[in-house]
Amino acid sequence: MSRKRPQEEYNSSLAYRFRRWMNGEKDPFVGTLEMKPPAPLEDPEQIYEPSDYEEIKKKSREYSCNERLKTYSKVYIAVSILICLLLIMILVYAVSYLPSVGGESNPTNNEVPERYITEGLQETGAVNIVTGVILNYRSFDTFGEVTVLFIATCCVMILIMVENEEKRKKLKLDDYGLEPLYDTVLRKVAKIVCPVIFLFGIYIILNGHLSPGGGFSGGAVIGAGLILYAASFGFKSTQRFFNEKIYVIVKVTALLMYGLIALYFFLTGANGLEHIFPLGVPGDILSGGIILPINICVGTEVACTIYAFYALFRRGGL
Repeated sequence: MSRKRPQEEYNSSLAYRFRRWMNGEKDPFVGTLEMKPPAPLEDPEQIYEPSDYEEIKKKSREYSCNERLKTYSKVYIAVSILICLLLIMILVYAVSYLPSVGGESNPTNNEVPERYITEGLQETGAVNIVTGVILNYRSFDTFGEVTVLFIATCCVMILIMVENEEKRKKLKLDDYGLEPLYDTVLRKVAKIVCPVIFLFGIYIILNGHLSPGGGFSGGAVIGAGLILYAASFGFKSTQRFFNEKIYVIVKVTALLMYGLIALYFFLTGANGLEHIFPLGVPGDILSGGIILPINICVGTEVACTIYAFYALFRRGGL
């Protein structure tokens, strides 16, 4: 049987306080919860002076009234169109010599793909035949693709990267408005998601010779993770572990290592010599000969390229 509680004991219970709150007799937050107004945002210092805007208007008027620049723009557009049309005609003419689709005389399976399929596992040690072809049989072509990424990044750095300290300071102040300083949700989510993205990208790179993936796809995942981290916590936090100096060292080292490994592999193979990269047991993580280290180099190069494009286009620096 239930017993009747003393009045003093009942007055100190949660049910009594909840009842008073529901009846409007007492608000439990009044006198116990301190409400503070939000701290005012600090305005960044003035970036541009009025004279800068006047200079921009002056340059704009000079450009709109300059007949030589107008003529140059028209000629530039016309020449660009002609070059594109010429390139299209050359490509269409070259495609006309390709065998027709579904033709009876088309080579469906010549000695090249047959060699890849029948001897690929024994010669490359890679369970993933596609990776074996790309990073072993045709590693020279892949090296050219990685070199293109390196050159493209260098060209973007030449065109966009700001070396002047004053201009770089202005760009940092411009970027101040894009920093998610008060976006708590984004930061909390990024703390959980970013490590998972980095680990998944590393997994794709290291398992490229065993399953679909490799340096290109894994590097793209890591590059996306770096962009998310920079967008969530700001470039200042990113530069603590990935600044401009580290970027240059990592990117150049990855390309040089790929080039040296491929050159050594070509020289030993052309002269019938045994190389020092063991094929290992197919299916093991440490197998595939040169494929695993090349995958690491390619993934590093791709991740650096993707992050560099984002950083350079956003703030003119790394």
